[in-house]
Amino acid sequence: MKEKRLDEIAGCFPGLRVALVGDFCLDRYLEIDPALAETSIETSLEVFNVARVRSQPGGCGTILNNLLALGVGTVYPVGFAGEDGEGYELMRALDQADCVDVGHFFQTPDRRTFSYTKPLVIEPGRPPRELNRLDFKNWSPTPAVVQQQMIESLNALAKRVDAMVLLEQVDEADTGVFTGGVIDALSQIRRESPDLLMLADSRRGPGHFPAVGLKMNREEFAVLTGQKAETPVPELCSAVGRLATERGQAVFVSLSEDGIAGAKPGEQPEHVPCLPARGEIDVVGAGDAVMANLATAIAAGAETSEAMRLAMAAASVVVHQLGTTGTASLQDIRSLVCAH
Repeated sequence: MKEKRLDEIAGCFPGLRVALVGDFCLDRYLEIDPALAETSIETSLEVFNVARVRSQPGGCGTILNNLLALGVGTVYPVGFAGEDGEGYELMRALDQADCVDVGHFFQTPDRRTFSYTKPLVIEPGRPPRELNRLDFKNWSPTPAVVQQQMIESLNALAKRVDAMVLLEQVDEADTGVFTGGVIDALSQIRRESPDLLMLADSRRGPGHFPAVGLKMNREEFAVLTGQKAETPVPELCSAVGRLATERGQAVFVSLSEDGIAGAKPGEQPEHVPCLPARGEIDVVGAGDAVMANLATAIAAGAETSEAMRLAMAAASVVVHQLGTTGTASLQDIRSLVCAH
């Protein structure tokens, strides 16, 4: 991509207003120093001493971090946290940037804060080594009163934003943001605002979303369409194009080391390869960086192939950030996308 064209696209980012809807969580990293290891007198088990604790927004919050790194003008998080310590940390983290409007993100006693706690062994001269993760989730259905508050926020924002980015991070249906009532509200918004950019991704697969744009991985695409996961890229691209035409919305499929395929309705499907790995990689957060860049670039007027090139550059930046849920700044992306 020519640098001038990147400047044209990126020059629109500060004027964009993006509603980021979905399951926000708290990523808490516990950095363990093995040199401080002890043995418990009570249990005779090894004690891991935590030398440092760091926290940041995860789940939908990872997309938010990438939107901020791109310089998006205003981001409206839509979701909830619990009235607990993790919720306090998450609210504080979300409210740190001036361009984030937290007026549609709320705490509730009816939910606990979705959290990933990640113990990391930190040794000099070695990459961080992650131990078993400790997760805090909700296992009961999201109460109607919580759903209603989110629906009201969606309806209030639909006429004000340039894009809605939707991310479902929970595995158990109806325990997070995207309950039946919220899905119905999104369907109504789509009918009333057919030109609004809406792009969705879900750990459970995207089949339950209404007529919005979709981003998914190869396996999720196989489940949704009946294609084999090992389908060669040219055939898969054709299938992506057919799905985009059937749905009347853009479709993007991440292909891991094979890059990404995508299409808008009526357009020729495109394939963009990923950039080469440079040493050890950590894929955590790469999909969220792809999602953030696809939505931002398209909202700024980028062509499908241009948006996918930016997304692949962002993914390359993130996978080389070890021991953290990484983000890709516009400057990071520029150095890659304009060199290829």
